[in-house]
Amino acid sequence: MPQEDTMARTGTALGAPAERREGREKVTGRARYAAEHHLPGRVHAWPVPATVARGRVTSVDDAAARQVPGVLDVLTHENAPRLAEPEDATLAVLQNPRVPHRGWFVALVVADTLEAARAGARAVRVTYDTEEHDVTLRPEHPGGYEPEEANGQPARTEHGHPEGAFAAAPVRVDTAYRVPPLHNHPMEPHATTAHWDRARDRLTLYTSSQGGTTVRSVLAGMFDLPEDHVTVVAEHVGGGFGSKGTPRPDVVLAALAARHTGRPVTVNLPRKYLAAVVGHRAPTLHRLRLGATADGRLTTLLHEVTTYTSRVREFVESAAAPARVMYASPHLLTAHRVVPLDVPGPSWMRAPGEAPGMYALESAMDELADALGEDPVELRIRNEPDAEPDSGKPFSSRHLVECLREGARRFDWAHRDPHSAARSEGPLLIGTGVAAATYPVVVFPSTAAAHALPDGTFVVRLNAADIGTGARTVLAQVAADALRVPLDRVRTEVGHSDLPSASLAGGSSGTASWGWAVHEACTRLAERLAGHTGPLPGTGLVERADTTGRADADSPYARHAFGAHFAEVAVDTVTGEVRVRRLLGVYAAGRILNARTARSQFVGAMTMGLGMALTEGSTMDAAFGDFTESDLASYHVPAHADVPDIEAHWIEEDDPHLNPMGSKGIGEIGIVGTAAAIGNAVHHATGVRLRELPLTPDRVLTGLAGL
Repeated sequence: MPQEDTMARTGTALGAPAERREGREKVTGRARYAAEHHLPGRVHAWPVPATVARGRVTSVDDAAARQVPGVLDVLTHENAPRLAEPEDATLAVLQNPRVPHRGWFVALVVADTLEAARAGARAVRVTYDTEEHDVTLRPEHPGGYEPEEANGQPARTEHGHPEGAFAAAPVRVDTAYRVPPLHNHPMEPHATTAHWDRARDRLTLYTSSQGGTTVRSVLAGMFDLPEDHVTVVAEHVGGGFGSKGTPRPDVVLAALAARHTGRPVTVNLPRKYLAAVVGHRAPTLHRLRLGATADGRLTTLLHEVTTYTSRVREFVESAAAPARVMYASPHLLTAHRVVPLDVPGPSWMRAPGEAPGMYALESAMDELADALGEDPVELRIRNEPDAEPDSGKPFSSRHLVECLREGARRFDWAHRDPHSAARSEGPLLIGTGVAAATYPVVVFPSTAAAHALPDGTFVVRLNAADIGTGARTVLAQVAADALRVPLDRVRTEVGHSDLPSASLAGGSSGTASWGWAVHEACTRLAERLAGHTGPLPGTGLVERADTTGRADADSPYARHAFGAHFAEVAVDTVTGEVRVRRLLGVYAAGRILNARTARSQFVGAMTMGLGMALTEGSTMDAAFGDFTESDLASYHVPAHADVPDIEAHWIEEDDPHLNPMGSKGIGEIGIVGTAAAIGNAVHHATGVRLRELPLTPDRVLTGLAGL
């Protein structure tokens, strides 16, 4: 029997398309999320957001709120329990009268029902001493500065003499791109149910989080508790896309209210509040300068990014970082400039840095291909580096060229007319585009325990977060592979802080980090079982693993996943509407551990990239200091009718320099090149280069009018 048939039949080998173990629980409603834990005596709390863009609370009139039937209490900065100062200042809610931005929570109403809490919050009257605010990002804003780091990476790198090389280059592209604020909008809004056992001084949190271990540590510090007095349960999480990577205000508010009232409290943030309090992708202004020889070899690459940060906590979108990885160029400059404004704090959103940065870089590469009269696929291949351009390290594996070649074959790229605006169907202009993608390999230390039971089954335990990616299933496959047993004999337990600690689900690091610990624990258990004679003791046998010192060790290799995106669009010259007809991605991401869940991740991220290209965008109102698109009625994520038949494929990649499974992260690379491929296809269809996302009908019609 062919190997792939065996894998599909037994479901034991890594790579098999095993179905998600929790799927039936989710579709039948048995899976309980953070707000669905109906503890005895549970009450609800509803926050009151600030209605000014900057200032101080001078008074809170809660008399009317307290008259609402069912309202139990109103917490403000005057009566809320005092907390230790957190490292993340966005969590210091109800601790002082300061209002750093519109939407900052200034009160919390606790009531016996959700409806009463909401009605009570609407009855609270807050008076402010307002101050002048500034929420507008401008390229030459006088408050801008060059930070030391951008999302943990150096903010600036420079090799050679990029400015001089650009001035001397035979072929030059000097262009600008703009990406608006974008919002995570997970299916499940941020929610927490908190229970405070006053007798034992123990806090239990049922929360929607990408990292329960981090929640436990942060909340223990803020409430001055030993970590083992805090229990965090996050067994089912309805997505996060980065916005649940670290604790958000909902978990602090719920814990505050539970401590204050002595009752279990649920805080379930309404979606319209999320834009202001859980992070977002900051807008980025890009300047790209590419210099090349007449035969299309890059001589210099300069990518300069301006973005903003909140005055509460610095966060810099590392959008210039991908240029340090992608193309061979003897002269290279990447730089970030950040402007502190009176805006809600930006944070991680799927592929932070890479998604906006590669949109700009890959669009500029398309412009360079036009200037050279070169095929955009061949231009990228011609500038393939031998080593990572920034660090000089050899790549652990890099198969971008293979992705481009395979994608071009599947997309029938060879028969594409290179001329723009050359193909039409009535009022529709048809075009195709390509873009490359990359995402770094990120691995964090984790621990895991593997337990062999007397009945011949196995349990793998660790505090991983399954945020809808299928982590339970894939980790069971890793365990079954290491134990060399059928998959149905392995059970996984995740999402509880009493389990062995594990890193958060973010940066496409989850499976690589957790799987390493699981593989190690199971390998040790298998060796122990091989030497064991007779029946197992009643408690079974347990082996543990901790990858600290190895998972986080410096690598002599540059480790990245790569991919290629191809898109076909139809642009309506009457309405300005852009429809994606076809979207294809080919990826090189190490060993694919589950074909079914991997394809789901690739397709989901590509769909998100389609939204980034065509529908998603947020506007900061300069007068009010508020995002005008604060719900899914105004912030348009793609609907089924917007999404074509998306194809996701991958090439076999054997990389021994990663982890025991040979896997790379796959959760984010699918979004990275999609927007650029669609934008490049729109240019090919129309001959118009649009440099600001999203590519909405008004922008398309304006561009067409300028022809």
